[in-house]
Amino acid sequence: MYLYHYGIKELPFTLTPNTSYFFGLPSHKEAIQVLLTALKTGEGFIKVTGEVGTGKTLICRKLLNELPKHFVAAYIPNPYLTPTELRRAVASELNVVLTDKADQQEFTQRIQQRLIHLHQENKGVVLIIDEAQALPVESIEALRLITNLETESRKLLQVVLFGQPELNDKLSLPELRQLKQRVTFSYTLQLMDVDQVFQYVKHRMNVADYRGGDLFDRKCCTLLFKASKGTPRIVNVLCHKALMLAYGEGLQKISRLHVKLAIKDTEAANQPSSALFISSVSVLVVMLAFCLAYFAWLGFTV
Repeated sequence: MYLYHYGIKELPFTLTPNTSYFFGLPSHKEAIQVLLTALKTGEGFIKVTGEVGTGKTLICRKLLNELPKHFVAAYIPNPYLTPTELRRAVASELNVVLTDKADQQEFTQRIQQRLIHLHQENKGVVLIIDEAQALPVESIEALRLITNLETESRKLLQVVLFGQPELNDKLSLPELRQLKQRVTFSYTLQLMDVDQVFQYVKHRMNVADYRGGDLFDRKCCTLLFKASKGTPRIVNVLCHKALMLAYGEGLQKISRLHVKLAIKDTEAANQPSSALFISSVSVLVVMLAFCLAYFAWLGFTV
């Protein structure tokens, strides 16, 4: 690809969440702090929501990496599960063996035994569910029943839900009002502003071991901000495409035209008005025509 061209060790704008690229945006840092504080105080349900591409999975993995040592974590990344499948997934994550025909009663008994055992070892247990908006309503109710297990002083199982804004709509359903009342901590991720986009892009290039000047200047980052509305995932897509375009031309600097072309090629990007884009291209065409005419005139007069 373009690694050698830019002198970097790896692709800086991949879409796979990588905690080594964690930038520490104010919104992300606050979310981590809220989560750790809520877990330490023994709260039952904790919820983090954000639009698509705002970094929920990255924060989820960051949380898993930074959990205090006395916590045992169960992680479910794909929660589109029936109640039975959800119970088995939780049991598997906590190393609880169920029989093939295990029912709700057997599951509850075995899970409770496991949680009590961990509690006696002074360990907390946290169940982390990513993409929680995909949980079926009946599975969310099953989840609430799982968390009924508690001592006189604290819950034996804490739950962290990461999800898109649709999760809020689902939890507002009348049949889920009991669970909604148990969500004691909630945080909503914010999008980046234009300066944060500039710092974010610079940070990722530095982590990839880029040692040159600002490859994306502030004018380019302003375009990135307008097209992405500050969404990290879309910024990554646009930057990757702009780097490829500049590499294809043998250039070491990203221009506004590279970014504009990347935007035009990306459906998820907020497209500028066609008139504005056509105007920019028209200016280039007019300038080229002027230069050709000028050189033709010079040749004629000589």
